Amino acid sequence: MPMLTLADLGVLRDVALDGSTLVVTITPTYSGCPAMTAMRDDLVRTLRDEGFADVRVDVALSPAWSTDWITVRGRRALAEHGLSVPGPAPRHQGPVALTLTPTRRDLRCPRCGSGAVSLTSEFGPTPCTALYRCTACLEPFEHVKEI
Repeated sequence: MPMLTLADLGVLRDVALDGSTLVVTITPTYSGCPAMTAMRDDLVRTLRDEGFADVRVDVALSPAWSTDWITVRGRRALAEHGLSVPGPAPRHQGPVALTLTPTRRDLRCPRCGSGAVSLTSEFGPTPCTALYRCTACLEPFEHVKEI
């Protein structure tokens, strides 16, 4: 999602100096996120281009990332690029029940604003998105899943 910074996405946790080493801490959007390697490589390359010779990227798994961490600017950027922004992340007390049916979401088409949408696939181009189609304007769109 090139329209977002890591800070906008909420995965940038900390930036600190450890002697002469710049240490950047990030959190994956979910366990096994394939974008972590790209994020790490982009961070190291960009920071070295900016003059930081010694860069280390650490990964923090706790607390787990949540879509609630996406900034207002990040949500606006997602919507401006035609993606449906996540609603509030679900809250759980105790074990999370396994369901084998698609998650029901109350969302609107990012193009026309209609609430008349249908799920096409629970998994989009990335596992953190679902594919929907607006039944009013007939446009397909991605929805960033609430985590």
